[in-house]
Amino acid sequence: MEKELIVKWKIKESETADILNLLPELADKTRNEKGNISYHIYQSADNANELFLHERYADADALEIHKNSEHYQQIVLGQIIPNLEIREVTLLKKLF
Repeated sequence: MEKELIVKWKIKESETADILNLLPELADKTRNEKGNISYHIYQSADNANELFLHERYADADALEIHKNSEHYQQIVLGQIIPNLEIREVTLLKKLF
């Protein structure tokens, strides 16, 4: 069953520019993972420090592959999460 999620990141203001520079590599490598259907990153129009990620994976295994990937471990866990004020992950269930 397909897995879809929305992730909200509120970045520490002093770290926003550095994190924005990491995103092209993260997006490119994630989009090339087996089982990734789509991966989009949005910036709030009202707050440059807020990002929203919309991620879709073929199934739970594909999501686990993403979480265990080298780029996720290095970029997200190693460089992004330590510089966030807020991180919210919402798993979605498609109704229709």
